[in-house]
Amino acid sequence: MKYYIATDHAGFAVKESVKKIIKDLGHHIEDLGPSSAQRVDYPDYAHLLSEAVLADSGSFGILVCGTGIGMSLAANKHEGIRAALCHDAYTAKMARAHNDANVLCFGERVVGMGVIESILKAWSETNFEGGRHSQRVAKIEP
Repeated sequence: MKYYIATDHAGFAVKESVKKIIKDLGHHIEDLGPSSAQRVDYPDYAHLLSEAVLADSGSFGILVCGTGIGMSLAANKHEGIRAALCHDAYTAKMARAHNDANVLCFGERVVGMGVIESILKAWSETNFEGGRHSQRVAKIEP
């Protein structure tokens, strides 16, 4: 599976660890930046990642900022992106299984590395269930 990752300055510290976890789970990950912890605007990176995910069918994205809120708001402005703010393995699993989310968001200041690892594992191991959830997901798009 192909993943893209982007952060802002408030999510930069966990990026290398997240990339390692995704690789250890057997997936490919492409880093879209930033390349340092210098202050940046999170919408720029949310838009960059959303465009990459939309251009690469079947891929997923991971966005990290301080809380995950800003990244999820910005990413969800793109038609075809279903960015889910997840705080634990259960919300990650449900975002994939019931909402067919294609972008995972979380906050570096909200969850620790142990929780991040469980979120990534749950996300990567869960498929969209389809069925009754498909008609609901279809109602999300304009």
